Amino acid sequence: MTPPGKTRPAKKAPRPAAAAPPKPSAGKPLRPRRLPRQSRATATVEAILEAAACILETGGFDAYTTNAIAERAGASIGSLYQYFPNKAALTQALIAREDAALLRELGKLLEYPKGIGLLHELVRVAVAQQLRRPLLARLLDAEEARLPPSDETERLHALLAELFQRSLGPALLALEPRLPQDLFAIIRGMVDTAGEMGERDDQALAVRTERAVFGYLASFKVPLR
Repeated sequence: MTPPGKTRPAKKAPRPAAAAPPKPSAGKPLRPRRLPRQSRATATVEAILEAAACILETGGFDAYTTNAIAERAGASIGSLYQYFPNKAALTQALIAREDAALLRELGKLLEYPKGIGLLHELVRVAVAQQLRRPLLARLLDAEEARLPPSDETERLHALLAELFQRSLGPALLALEPRLPQDLFAIIRGMVDTAGEMGERDDQALAVRTERAVFGYLASFKVPLR
């Protein structure tokens, strides 16, 4: 997930068990070949995506092959290629699945009143999402920097930007327009490090992250409402 307001920033690579795959060529298709229309086909696609996620978590990119994914999903390699023309398209779909889950949770925050209380909730959601499957999150974050953004990713960026604006208000943003990017970096850095260290207590991590976020905001000496 890239910071709001930036299209595709440079990211520090995570430390997976194996090296990242090569960057896909410009001509490679990254969209699924076809979309599932029946419940059985939907179940097959979901099984393939979950198999891909599990293989990334347990074996890193060295184990991330279409044959291994199809075998783990209980599908034929032909079925996999029926929906995904290559690994890059499969990875793109996996990123879109994870972004869609985060979109659903963040979308609920639009019902909250504007103000700094909304930022507390944003931190809580971000921490819970990243610690849900921390290794997968870090690996997909690195891949997201290499691949063109999916529709879900673009919507996620727009929603994050809106939530930061609703949380911070015009006075703070006038002092520092890059404040959403700074706060995103603080949240992302703390959550990624906690996941890398094997931390699983999302409530304790949310408290520490809020200390960092609100400590930074206090330096602007603007009343938080």
